[in-house]
Amino acid sequence: MVTVDEYRKARQAQGTAAVLAIGTATPPNCVQQSTYPDYFFRITNSENKTELKQKFKRMCEKSMVSTRYMYLSEEILKENPSLCEHMAPSLDARQDIAITEVPKLGKEAATKALEEWGQPKSKITHLIFCTTYYRLTKLLGLSPSVRRFMLYQQGCFAGGTALRLAKDLAENNKGARVLVVCSEISVFKFHAPSEDHVDSLVGQALFGDGAGSVIVGSDLIAGVEKPLFEIVSAAQTILPDSEGAIVSHLGVVGLTLNLLKTVAGLVSKNIENSLVEAFQPLGISDWNSIFWIAHPGGRAILDQVETELGLVPEKLQCSREVLRDYGNMSSASVLFILDEMRKASAKDGQRTTGEGLDWGVLFGFGPGITVETVVLHSVPT
Repeated sequence: MVTVDEYRKARQAQGTAAVLAIGTATPPNCVQQSTYPDYFFRITNSENKTELKQKFKRMCEKSMVSTRYMYLSEEILKENPSLCEHMAPSLDARQDIAITEVPKLGKEAATKALEEWGQPKSKITHLIFCTTYYRLTKLLGLSPSVRRFMLYQQGCFAGGTALRLAKDLAENNKGARVLVVCSEISVFKFHAPSEDHVDSLVGQALFGDGAGSVIVGSDLIAGVEKPLFEIVSAAQTILPDSEGAIVSHLGVVGLTLNLLKTVAGLVSKNIENSLVEAFQPLGISDWNSIFWIAHPGGRAILDQVETELGLVPEKLQCSREVLRDYGNMSSASVLFILDEMRKASAKDGQRTTGEGLDWGVLFGFGPGITVETVVLHSVPT
């Protein structure tokens, strides 16, 4: 008879969890930011609100976003007029769309990650799905016994949450291969403009749709699996004095967003505490000596983090490029940036997947204000 402790140790992995493959996907409908204000006010029958439209145009111009991808096309919005009325009861219509389209987009990203991984999907033991619906297991044809973990309505920090959970699962379950899928469409956030809820315009200027997927595992099969980034540590914290700074409420009208103007300042002034806790044990205190995967919550957050920490402009380049090309895709954003980082490193002929640097940080920011801090170690190419 073995002891409980012996049984537990025999079921644990020996190595550090690593990202083995990455896949991303977007809806086909590409929106140009330069023309979006005219389209947005026209489709919501709000062209008479001229002052509000000019304010929204300025928001879009300052957003640093150039293009976004959205499932909601003009045709779909005309078929669902309640989505274009301010505060109209529309939750059923939104859910009817999301219940099909969120898993479908997630499947596309996951399929790309599985293809890159190159192993049979029957080897997937755990599924972490950051969304609202369960259908992904069936769509991908995964085993009915795959162990599922659903992350509901977590917001923009949840990409980091999913990686933290994947690390724990991979390292504490020998042979585990964890499929992470973050799939986000902004159907719940789309609202007609109103002078009574200007905060909503910030979301209309920033949010895009996309899905990101990674496969995480420990004790890799030599010559078969190739790690991209090792997940060294992961932590979560709520910033002090940040209650009410980011509030999202799901109701019959969809998801409403309330933001304080202090959000960027709260993040930038507190982020170094998370960096010190994460990197002090590694003997690292130069924030320009690591690569950065920072959630692009908006231009102001990236600008103020860069200034507060004295980062050189290149540090947040991948985050800015994803914000420019895709907007804020909530939980999926950091997975897009992770993919962009390894692709840019390969293109530049770097010796590792992280800009030629060994150590890096992935940050997720969201309601709370919650911060997810993930320490990454790049792998030689």
